[in-house]
Amino acid sequence: MSTGALAAVFVRLKLSLLRNGLRQSTARKTVFVISLVLAVLFAVLQLLGFVAMRGSENVMIAGVLYAGVLALGWAVMPLFFPSGDETLDPTRLVMLPLRPGPLVTALTAASLVGTGPLFTFCVLLGAGIAVAHSWAAAAVAVVAVPLALLGCIALARSVAAANIRLLTSRKGRDLALLSGLVIAVGLQAVNLGFQELGRSEEGLGALAPAADVVRWVPIASAIASVDATSDGAYGTAAAQLALSAAALGGLLWWWRRILTGLMTAPDGSTIAAASEREVGRGGRGLNRFLPEGRTGAVMQRALRYLWRDPKTKAGLVSALAIGALIPLVNVVQGTGSVYFAAFATSMLGMQMYNQFGQDTSAFWMVLQTMSTTRDAYEELRARAVALLLIALPYTVLVTVGIAFAVGDLDGLVPALGLSLAVLGAMLGTGAYGSARYPYSIPQDSAYKNVGAGQASLAWISLGGGAIVSALLCSPLIVAVVMMKDSDARGDMWLLLPAGALYGALLAWAGLKLAAPLTARRGPEILAAVSKG
Repeated sequence: MSTGALAAVFVRLKLSLLRNGLRQSTARKTVFVISLVLAVLFAVLQLLGFVAMRGSENVMIAGVLYAGVLALGWAVMPLFFPSGDETLDPTRLVMLPLRPGPLVTALTAASLVGTGPLFTFCVLLGAGIAVAHSWAAAAVAVVAVPLALLGCIALARSVAAANIRLLTSRKGRDLALLSGLVIAVGLQAVNLGFQELGRSEEGLGALAPAADVVRWVPIASAIASVDATSDGAYGTAAAQLALSAAALGGLLWWWRRILTGLMTAPDGSTIAAASEREVGRGGRGLNRFLPEGRTGAVMQRALRYLWRDPKTKAGLVSALAIGALIPLVNVVQGTGSVYFAAFATSMLGMQMYNQFGQDTSAFWMVLQTMSTTRDAYEELRARAVALLLIALPYTVLVTVGIAFAVGDLDGLVPALGLSLAVLGAMLGTGAYGSARYPYSIPQDSAYKNVGAGQASLAWISLGGGAIVSALLCSPLIVAVVMMKDSDARGDMWLLLPAGALYGALLAWAGLKLAAPLTARRGPEILAAVSKG
C-alpha cells in the first residue's frame, strides 16, 4: 500500500473512531457538539482579534508568544489526557505489517483531524496575518503557518510515543488524575502574569524581552520569520524559518525512531514490576525504619495508599501544591505573611479526614482487627503518624520558605508554633470526623470524591472539622496577636514549644475521643464507606 493510500485509511479510521464514540450516548454527542462550537467560536474570535491588531507595535509580541504557548500546550497535553485519542497509542499497531516511515505520515495526517488542530490552525493563521505587512511576508506566511501546525502535531506525537509505556500504565493514570492540579496551577500563574501586565504602563511591551527569546524557539520562530520578512530582515527570516523546519525534521526523525523501538522491542514492564515486588518483600526503603507490630503495619499500609492509590495520591499532591501556592500568590501580590504557613499546614491536615473512606469496602478486613478500643486507638494513631512523616517536614519547609520570601524572619518561630498547633488540631478532629461522619469515595469516576447522597456528610466532616480546629487554636492565635503588639515581643519564641505541645495534646485528645467511637461504630462505618 502506498503512503498516500495508507494516510487516507488512517484518516478514515480517525473519523470512524470519532463517529462511533459519539454513537455511545446522546449526552456524549451533546457535549462534543457544544465543545466543538465553543472551540471554533473561540478560535474565530482569536483570528479576528489578531487581524484587528494589524499595525499595532506589539503585534509581533502577541503572535510569537501565543505560538510558543500553543507549542507548549501540544507538548504537555498528551501526557495528561492519554485516553482522549485512541490513535495516540502506536502499540496497538504492532501486529500490522507497517513500516515506520509511512506510518509516521499516516499518523500525521490522522492527527490533523480534530478540534485541536482546527483551533491551532486558526490561531496560527491569525498570527501570520497580523504580522504580515508585505507581499513577501504573506508568501512566507503561506509556508510558516502550516510548518508551525505540523511542528505542533509532530511534537505532541513524539512526546506521546516516547512516554506511551508510562501513559498506559497505572502511573500514567495517576498522572492523568493530577492533570487538573497542573492546569489549575498553570492558570493561576497566567492569572498572576495578566495582573502584573495590567499594572504595567508598557502593556504588551513589557513582554518584549520574553518575545525576543521565544522568537528563536522552534515553531514560534516560524511566525517570527513572517514578522522579520515584513521588516526586510530576510536573512533573519530565513534563519528562523529554517530553524522551525529543522525542528520539524528532527521531531519526525525522533518519532520514527521511537515507533521502530516500540514495534520491535519487548515490553519489560512486568520485569520492572516483579523487581519492585522483590524490593517490597525485602523490607527496603522506608519500611526498615517503621516500628514493629500493628503500628508499623498500619503505617506501611497508609503510606502505600498515598503512593499507589490514584485518588489518595491526587489528594495529597493537591494539598501539597495548593498549600504552597496560595501563600506564594499572596507574596507575589504583596499581601503575604509568614502566618499563611498555617493555611498550607491545614491543607495537609485535611488528609486525616475520612480515613476509612479510602479503604472502601476493604475496610471489613481492617474491622476484623479492631475488637477493642485499644485496637482502634492504635489504628488511628498509626495513620496519624504516617501523615506526620510528610506533614512535619512540609510544614517546616513551607514556613521557612515564606518567612524568607516576605523577609519576616522574626515571625518564623511563632508562625511555626501556630502551624504545629493547627496540624495537631486537624489530626485530632480528623480522627474524630473519620469515625463520626464517614463517607464513600467512588472508584468508578476519576473526578468524584464523595458518594451519591453523602455530600452533606463530607461538608460536615471537612467544614465542621476546620471550624472546630480554628476554635481550638484560637488561644494560640490570640497569644500571637497580643504578644506581637506588646512589650512581650521578645518572648515570642516561646510560642514554638507551646504550639508543638498544644498541637500534640489536641491530636492525642482527638485520637482518644475517636477510638471508642470507631470501635463501637465499626459496622456503620463499613456500610457508609462501601456505598461507592
